[in-house]
Amino acid sequence: MINTGRKHLVHVVKYRWIWMILTSILLIPGIIAMIYSAVTYPNHSPLKVGIDYTGGTILQYGLEQKLENSDVTKTREALESVGVENPYIQILNVNTSQQENTKSNINSIISIRTKFIAENSEESDKITEELQKTYTNPELISVSSVGPTMGKELFKNSLIALALAFLGIIAYLSFRFRFDYALAAILGIFHDVVFVVGVFSILGLEIDGLFITAILTVIGFSVHDTIVVFDRIRENLRYYSKKMSFGEIVDASVNQTLTRSINTSLTTLITLLALYFWGGVTTRDFVLAMILGIAIGTYSSIFFCSMLIDFWNDKGKQPVSA
Repeated sequence: MINTGRKHLVHVVKYRWIWMILTSILLIPGIIAMIYSAVTYPNHSPLKVGIDYTGGTILQYGLEQKLENSDVTKTREALESVGVENPYIQILNVNTSQQENTKSNINSIISIRTKFIAENSEESDKITEELQKTYTNPELISVSSVGPTMGKELFKNSLIALALAFLGIIAYLSFRFRFDYALAAILGIFHDVVFVVGVFSILGLEIDGLFITAILTVIGFSVHDTIVVFDRIRENLRYYSKKMSFGEIVDASVNQTLTRSINTSLTTLITLLALYFWGGVTTRDFVLAMILGIAIGTYSSIFFCSMLIDFWNDKGKQPVSA
């Protein structure tokens, strides 16, 4: 039941232009970064693509000393001087808790991505020898290789998975809700995905199979949260459409589901933040994508999608049930 005398915590309708401006602030920098990346990257991709999709080899070395960002340039120049073509280098610092858990003296991990290196190739020995000249006792702790053909196949399969998931969600929303409600939910999905991809483009992070997994999870979470809000709006419309304006019903419905949305997101984010700060470095980008997606998904279901249907209804002046 709607308590019209209750003071709302948020006002989606009253401040909808503020939410539009905030949404633009969240999305535009990422869109600009993606356009810039598509122009400047050799493969014209809006994101840096990992070896899962392009093919190549990643060698990771554990080091006892702490490394700085300036060491990236020094290492790249040293490797290029011995014939290693276009190495992509990242430095990952190991925190104190990880050292205690693994009982390791490794303080930094230097990750070197280069073209595909076959097994028993002299190329990896050349890289190891060059690092031994620059650093003290580098330890090769991981080697990952994906052939160019396999990379293309994985990329194609990832796109197919995204397309099928998206088509399935569109079909479900179109069956479950009226067209404008379904369209708002679909735009909410685009909103969330563009935000996450935009942040990764700004930060220059590579994407791989785990990133696609995170995007699929974000899509599912976003739709689920939006459906909860829309169901409440639809239910309230049945009983209060003659007593209250559509905007008042939207505001009341959002506030009725607000606590549930925040509690669900907050408990999930606490777990993800623990994984990000104290988990392994290999899953950090995946967890970051999840954190961004859960946070923006909660925002979009409350402020973006609800704002859209109120805006469209205000234009049409026909507050019919979904």
